[in-house]
Amino acid sequence: MIKTDKLTKSFKSYKKKPGFMGSIESLYKRDYTIKNAVESFDLDIPNGQIVGLLGPNGAGKTTLMKMFTGIIVPSSGDINVLGYNPSEREKSFRKKIALVMGQKSQLWWDIPAMDSFLLLQKYYEIPQDEFQQKIEHMSNILEVKDLLHIHVRKLSLGERMKMELMASLLHSPEVIFLDEPTIGLDLVAQESIRKFIKDYHAKNNCTIILTSHYMADVQELCSRIVLILGGKKAYDGTIKDFENILGHEKRVSFYFKETVNKEDELFKNHKPEWSLEGHKVELLVPEEELRSISAKIIQEYDVKDFNTETLPIEKVMKTLISNPEILSDR
Repeated sequence: MIKTDKLTKSFKSYKKKPGFMGSIESLYKRDYTIKNAVESFDLDIPNGQIVGLLGPNGAGKTTLMKMFTGIIVPSSGDINVLGYNPSEREKSFRKKIALVMGQKSQLWWDIPAMDSFLLLQKYYEIPQDEFQQKIEHMSNILEVKDLLHIHVRKLSLGERMKMELMASLLHSPEVIFLDEPTIGLDLVAQESIRKFIKDYHAKNNCTIILTSHYMADVQELCSRIVLILGGKKAYDGTIKDFENILGHEKRVSFYFKETVNKEDELFKNHKPEWSLEGHKVELLVPEEELRSISAKIIQEYDVKDFNTETLPIEKVMKTLISNPEILSDR
């Protein structure tokens, strides 16, 4: 469905000296800098996958999404989406894809969402019966049926995002690009949109490319993760393998009834993170040592409660962004 080969996008900018004289000088002489937003990027995504594009701000995620959809043209390399060159923007190609950007709207701000849907119906040449059926079905699932005729500017952010999803799916796209679809939403709205996307994918077996800074989106929806650091692909694989990059360790939290000795080797040897003024500690413990270490701590200290979990994906992301050399050493 999507294949890239050494895909690169460079942006050219110049540094201007401050002040009026700097403006005058820039008319005659400019010092240009070139930055590779995406560099020699190889990717192969088959039909039906939900792939999460992860990375810090400025890593190149949105630039990739814009090249996938033909909004911007690559500087070099090859890209193929559904057998098309996206930058040619053929009408038949645009009918097969959808792009939802959490920070930009495709709906007209000063008219009801239904009016925008009718315009999209004409553009995508959707038969009337099919159009009505989709509006009815999606508005019921997303619980926005009573909001279709209200001006978009009067809707809440969560309600607008639901309308954005409806607008993008009216023409039954084969590939859906979701660029931070839950940004700024409350927990209930996030969960509602995740559930809708998950159910839609299960019923239609479409290909979905997702970017998000909310790891709950990724864990709930994605079967595969592609990590981008500095415009380059740093990781491509399953969530389970991603979580194990830092080792097969368990995160164990102990809650004590009173302050304990932080200098105890039981704690110091397992990367402790203290909180609650010494009444709580989180340790990273190898799976094979979990039982023995936990037993020793419970035996020596007055433990009120404890729990275990695998190393959360947020922790792995934070560590890799701060220390990208970990991936190069693998």
